[in-house]
Amino acid sequence: MSGRTPSDAGILYDENAADDEDLIEIATDGALPEIDWAEAGAVKDGIRGAELIQEFVKHLPNSPGVYRMFNEAGDVLYVGKARSLKKRVSNYAQGRLHSNRLARMVRETANMEFVTTRTEIEALLLEANLIKRLRPRFNVLLRDDKSFPYILVTGDSRAPALYKHRGARSRKGDYFGPFASAGAVGRTINSLQRAFLLRTCTDSVFETRTRPCLLHQIKRCAAPCTHEISDEGYAELVTEAKDFLSGKSQAVKATIASAMSEASENLDFERAALYRDRLAALSHVQSHQGINPAGVEEADVFAIHHEGGISCIQVFFFRTGQNWGNRAYFPKADPAMPSSEVLSAFLAQFYDDKPCPRQILLCEQVEEQDLLAQAFSEKSNYKVAISVPQRGEKKDLVDHAVANAREAHGRKLAETASQSRLLQGFAETFKLERAPERIEIYDNSHIMGTNAVGGMVVAGPEGFVKSQYRKFNIKSTDITPGDDFGMMREVMTRRFARLLKEEGKPDRTISPSEDAGFPAWPDVILIDGGQGQMTAVRAILKELDIEDSVIAIGVAKGVDRDAGRERFFPPGRESFTMPPRDPVLYFTQRLRDEAHRFAIGSHRARRKKEMVKNPLDEIGGIGPTRKRALLHHFGTAKAVSRAGVNDLMAVEGISASVAKLVYDHFHEDGGK
Repeated sequence: MSGRTPSDAGILYDENAADDEDLIEIATDGALPEIDWAEAGAVKDGIRGAELIQEFVKHLPNSPGVYRMFNEAGDVLYVGKARSLKKRVSNYAQGRLHSNRLARMVRETANMEFVTTRTEIEALLLEANLIKRLRPRFNVLLRDDKSFPYILVTGDSRAPALYKHRGARSRKGDYFGPFASAGAVGRTINSLQRAFLLRTCTDSVFETRTRPCLLHQIKRCAAPCTHEISDEGYAELVTEAKDFLSGKSQAVKATIASAMSEASENLDFERAALYRDRLAALSHVQSHQGINPAGVEEADVFAIHHEGGISCIQVFFFRTGQNWGNRAYFPKADPAMPSSEVLSAFLAQFYDDKPCPRQILLCEQVEEQDLLAQAFSEKSNYKVAISVPQRGEKKDLVDHAVANAREAHGRKLAETASQSRLLQGFAETFKLERAPERIEIYDNSHIMGTNAVGGMVVAGPEGFVKSQYRKFNIKSTDITPGDDFGMMREVMTRRFARLLKEEGKPDRTISPSEDAGFPAWPDVILIDGGQGQMTAVRAILKELDIEDSVIAIGVAKGVDRDAGRERFFPPGRESFTMPPRDPVLYFTQRLRDEAHRFAIGSHRARRKKEMVKNPLDEIGGIGPTRKRALLHHFGTAKAVSRAGVNDLMAVEGISASVAKLVYDHFHEDGGK
């Protein structure tokens, strides 16, 4: 690649160009040729907006590519793709088809960068990848983008196991899914255990069992670990399970029903009852799947409902003729944007890192539908068809998805309206200038000062924002065990010192923009504590010179720690209590309880980790292999600590220097 920095002769070049090229290669499985950044002529300093864009247009090629718009701070405002960069970008300079959102975006543009691609398909894939990576303010953003869970039947063991799997398919075996949620996978696995008696234990447990576990006793595992069933018999169960998950459910049920009848005729009622229970478990799986279309083998169904400034996209997953569940998404998009445009942008991002089915069914035509189908086909190495069914079973599936999208949208709208009313009531109760956009709630958890953890939860106009939750392992050695004031002081210092470093001091004189996204700075912080806690917290805020930027409110437990009798400590006012049935009181209780739950959960996780911690973990240079060798040789870590250097050297893989290292760790004098 050739090029200079943006300050040089106006050549537009990203310092992370190599990273972006890697993104393109990832997006298309490495099928792209070398890609060069487009050059542009010199751009005058101090100009911005449409005038700046006009200067760029003069030097842009007519080839396909991707462009990025930046504000003065260097933040990416928008990522777009074009069949012709010159024609597409000239629209911004000429003011064509500008909504208020796009007009605001153009006004804020202080720089642009471009990369050319070989085809428009490559531009589409790169655009989706960059949007997910950079999350520009003016793009449609897919908010919840977790990978989907699958069911894995392993293929690298004498007795294959049944697992929930998420992530890369690196393990040998058969994968079935995707499922809409981990809960759906868990319910299905529970039923499959009862139906096919497959093991769900880890390989290490399986290999070391000497007698059947409890799951065998309650008839949920055939116990291949201790050969309660022959390998051939277990293989038949595995085959039946795979057939069922592959859509051959009727044939599997018929086989089990026939075996049940045969056992009953032979007066083997115990075995007949076992087959009966297996049939019931299979029926339970199918009852939770809802619609199971006969004519749709593999498809994803998308429906969008766009109203009241909120878009809801409902996705149903059908594989092997079975319904593996559905999920609702609420992408961030401009309310004025048409639903077809929102759905088109959503699809490109949705399949950026997920396998595509061979068929995608939509509730309406979307922009560049044919281009999306070509891009997905090229990426998947098989034909992917995108269609809007007009009749028949496929149309029924889409209508069902539309109904679900409408219902989920209604629930979201009601929740958002309710949350907005509560935030407005919160502002009125605590005499705030406006309803808070971001509230942070803090709590500490420990047992007599040990394994102390500070928890921070975050709430906003749409409820709790779990992606913003943070935990703070208390690190200071100067804090007296059980000193809640000292713990809160450390949490506040670490939290806001880092926020100042990363985001700078907030300007509260400027009203938040609708396109600004979720703010990084809290308007209000709630502290689980009384006047003593608030004195410590406000001292930290004053020390960091942000006491006017953040409003700190204490929530003290009521008399006899009764819920409903809490006392609040706002800044500059006397403490007060709220009426027992005040909605704002319930709201603050819910915020505090969530912080308490999160802090306790974090503390328990840390305590559990400490309880199972091995003293050998603290020795530098002792990795898993050497640790395993030491434990295998001596039996316990305590026995290792008592061993002499010569005894340690007798262990395979332990040299004289390593043996001395281990010995010195347990003996302060370092002697032999």
